[in-house]
Amino acid sequence: MLAESGLPPRFLELELTESLLLPDNDAAIDLLRTLRRLGIRLSLDDFGTGYTSLGYLKRLPFDNLKVAQSFVKNISVNPNDAAIVRAILSLSKTLGFEVTAEGVETRQHVDFFQTYGCDLAQGHFFSPALPVAAFEEFLRRHADTQREIA
Repeated sequence: MLAESGLPPRFLELELTESLLLPDNDAAIDLLRTLRRLGIRLSLDDFGTGYTSLGYLKRLPFDNLKVAQSFVKNISVNPNDAAIVRAILSLSKTLGFEVTAEGVETRQHVDFFQTYGCDLAQGHFFSPALPVAAFEEFLRRHADTQREIA
């Protein structure tokens, strides 16, 4: 499909949930490594809510870990959720993963993730889900604040 569309592989990012990666599934890990060798980016979605052990995590060829919204939602009121997210951020950086916070809805969320060095954030704080035409207009209005694609 990449060859047919002409899309450079670095612009394709596949998101997989932990539940799709059963422990010790060497075939799945081999397939993920093949996709990475092609230049496709891989994200582990909803990290922290599934089956990934820390030992298994270090074997997975992901570029990005996406912190589960279930942890993000209460970081400003639940010290345990905040501690888990800080640990995920620290671990991710140590292992060389980029980190995306999912479900960012408040200024407190943004401040927390900026303080602790999260790479990316997504959620209603920035914009609700949009139809294609509205998204195109959103991109035009915010072109100066977008991360450069290179």
